Amino acid sequence: MTPSAYVAPIVDSTSVFRADIFKGKVLFCTGGGSGICRGMTEAMAMMRHGASATIVGRKLDRLTQTAEELMKATGQTCIPAQADVRDPTSLKEAVSKTIEKFGKIDYVICGAAGNFLAPISGMSENAFKTVMEIDTIGTFNTIKATINYVRAAKGAYIHVSATLHYKGTPYQVHVSAAKAGVDALSAVLAVEEGPHGVRSNVIAPGPILGTEGMDRLSPKGATGWKPAYPAGRLGDIKDIANATVFLFSNAASYITGQVLPVDGGAEHLRSQFVPYPQGVLDPSSISHMIKPKL
Repeated sequence: MTPSAYVAPIVDSTSVFRADIFKGKVLFCTGGGSGICRGMTEAMAMMRHGASATIVGRKLDRLTQTAEELMKATGQTCIPAQADVRDPTSLKEAVSKTIEKFGKIDYVICGAAGNFLAPISGMSENAFKTVMEIDTIGTFNTIKATINYVRAAKGAYIHVSATLHYKGTPYQVHVSAAKAGVDALSAVLAVEEGPHGVRSNVIAPGPILGTEGMDRLSPKGATGWKPAYPAGRLGDIKDIANATVFLFSNAASYITGQVLPVDGGAEHLRSQFVPYPQGVLDPSSISHMIKPKL
């Protein structure tokens, strides 16, 4: 009988890290209204570990609901701030709102992102530009709006990237280019701001269950596409949250300028999630597998 493969446990951050390690700290998180960044914020308040938070996004109703849910779940303070990371003015207003409420910013999560499946030949110039503006320029704008406060706090940044650009990934040219830029921004930030006491690292999630990204990008109706994971399972938001708590904690005080894939080792075994070369020779043949972009 073939033995069963090991499956890594899903661990709650509170079972590993002290509940008060971020007491008195303030987190500023773009993209915090849903998905991975919401999970990162909840763990950080980080919010389950003592921090207060501002969550930033374009949809105020969603942000307000999320902030209320996070406060109820953690007992910490969380405020919504409506802003578009492509617009430096609205980001600065969100930062001002945070300073007015909390007086400082210790940690920043740059997590705003956009993605969909499309080949280069079928992607408009505007669609490519939009993802670059949200992911790469949005990250730059967030850094610019917060850096003086993070310097003052001797704080840290975490940028949410991806593993898609580690190999050529069909239908993902826009996000591959954008996230490669994010990785580069973080590395330069770590070098320039290290002497000021600021750290900067990247978390690169693999496929994470229960997120908008997973819903948008997983092939619809695909047969034979089954990613392999040395860790034995798909990712969970708690896996990203745990990495977040560690990288923001004092235990990671000597870690900066790094990229941490959190994918259960899947990148080592990753295959294309659309049939290759059929999917690039005839995109119409896989149209049934692709959910339209939102």
